[in-house]
Amino acid sequence: MEATASRDAARPRLSIRLLNAIERFGNRLPDPFMIFVMLAAAVLVASVLFALAGATVEHPGSGEVEAIRSLVSAEGIQFILDSMLDNFTGFAPLGLVLSMMLGIGLAEKLGLLETLVRHTILSAPKRLVTYTVAFTGIMMNVASDASLILLPPLAAMVYHSLGRHPIAGLALGFASAGAGFTANLLIVGTDALLSGISTEAARIVSPDIVVTPVDNWYFNCVSVFVLTIVAAVVTERVIEPRLGTYQGDVEQVESSEPANARRGLRNAGIAALIYVAAIATLLFWPNSPLRGPDGELIPSPFLSGIIPIILFFFITVSVTWGITVGRIKRSRDVSENMAEAMRDLGSYIVLIFAASQFIAWFNWTHIGTWIAVNGADLLTAMDFTGFPVILCYIVFTAFMNLLIFSGSAKWALEAPVFVPMFMQLGYHPAFVQVAYRIADSSTNIISPLNPYMIVVLTFIRKYDKNAGLGTLMSLMLPYTLAFLSIWILLLTAFYLLGLPYGPGITTYLPA
Repeated sequence: MEATASRDAARPRLSIRLLNAIERFGNRLPDPFMIFVMLAAAVLVASVLFALAGATVEHPGSGEVEAIRSLVSAEGIQFILDSMLDNFTGFAPLGLVLSMMLGIGLAEKLGLLETLVRHTILSAPKRLVTYTVAFTGIMMNVASDASLILLPPLAAMVYHSLGRHPIAGLALGFASAGAGFTANLLIVGTDALLSGISTEAARIVSPDIVVTPVDNWYFNCVSVFVLTIVAAVVTERVIEPRLGTYQGDVEQVESSEPANARRGLRNAGIAALIYVAAIATLLFWPNSPLRGPDGELIPSPFLSGIIPIILFFFITVSVTWGITVGRIKRSRDVSENMAEAMRDLGSYIVLIFAASQFIAWFNWTHIGTWIAVNGADLLTAMDFTGFPVILCYIVFTAFMNLLIFSGSAKWALEAPVFVPMFMQLGYHPAFVQVAYRIADSSTNIISPLNPYMIVVLTFIRKYDKNAGLGTLMSLMLPYTLAFLSIWILLLTAFYLLGLPYGPGITTYLPA
C-alpha cells in the first residue's frame, strides 16, 4: 500500500503530464521555415492530383470557372521560377515590418523603451502599481518580443521594493506582456505584419481587398483598458493571495540607465508632442494632402501611410533621447543602432521567404479558392455559419498555439484557408483577423514552445529556487483563462452591437 502511495505521489498530475506531452510533441515539429517548405511541397503534389482529377471551382468574385492548375507543368514550372523573387520582395508584411522596426528598434537599442517603462512604473502611486504594470506590459508589445524579457524582472523589482511578493509582480509583467501582446493604443509591428498576411489571403477571393494596419485599432484600444483591469484583478485576487507573504531576501540590482535619463525623457516627450501636433495640424488643414479627394478620413492617405508616419515618430523621439543622454554622439550612431535592430529580424526574413512562396503557390493553383468555396458550402449545408463558427475557430487557434508558438507563422498557415472561407460566409477579413489575434495572444504564456518561458523561469528562481515549469504554468493559467474569456465576451459585444473594429471596418463585408 505504501509503495502504491509513493508511486502515486511521485507521478506528476494529469495537467502536468498533458503539458509535458504537448511540449514533447511540439518539440518534434520541424522549424517553422521547414514547415512552410513542406507545405509548399504538399501544395505542389496536391496541385497535380487536383489537375489530374479535373477539379474546377467558380471564383466567388468574377463568377468565372477556374481549373486547378498543376505546378508540375510547363506553365507551373515557369511560374515557380519567374515569380520566386517577386513573391518574396512583394510580400506585403515584409516591407511593413522592416520599416516599423527601423524606428522601434532604434528606440529599443538606445535604451529609451526600457527607461520609459522603468520610470512609468516607479512613478505610479502605490495603490495603482498593479494597474500600471499591467497597462505597461500590454503597451510594451511596441517592442515586440523584447517586452517579455524587459518587463518581468522590472516588475518583480518594483513589487519587492514595495514589500509585495516579487513573483506576483514578475507573473503580472510576463502575463500582461505575453497574453496581452496583440492589444495596443498605438499601431505597432504586429498590426503591420498580420494585416499584410490577411491582405495576401483575402486576395484569393477578391484582388481589390486590402486589410490595413489600422483595421483592428478600435478593438485593440478598448482591449487595452479592459485587459488592464482583468490582469490587475487576477493578480490581486488570485495570484497574490495564493503566493502569500514573501520571506526571501534578494539583493536588488542597480539601474544601468544614464544619469540624465529624466532630462532625456523630458526632451523626447517634447519632441513627441511637437511631432503629433504637426501631424494633427497637417491632417486638419484645409485641403490637407493627408485626407481623401473629398476631405474624407476613411479611406485617406493618412491611414494608408500610417506606417511611415509612425516610423518617423519613433525616429524623432529616439534621436532626441539619444542626443540628450549621450548615446548618439555622431550621425553614424543612428544607422548603427538601426542596423543592430534589423539583425534581430534575420530569422523572420528567412521565414518570410518560405511563407511567401507557399502562399503564392497556394493562390496560383486555385486550391485556396477551391477550399474556401467548398468549405463555406459545407458550413452552409450544416447551417453552421453564424457567430458560433467564429467561436469554434477561436478555440481551434488557441489549441494550435500550444503547438506552434510563432504568431506570424501560425497566421501565415491559417489565413490562406480561413480568411477566404469566412469571406464566403460574408465576414470581413479584418474581423477574422481579430478572432485569430485574441486566441493566439491569450495562450502565449502557457505554450510549452514559448522560448521565453525558460527565461522567465530563471527570473522566478531568483526568488524561489524550488520553482519549476509547473510553478510558472500554475501562475499563468488564471491569466490565460481570464484573458480569453473576457476577450471573447468583448468580441461578442462588438459583434452584437455592430461596433467597428477599426476605421470603417465592421463584422461583415460591405454589400
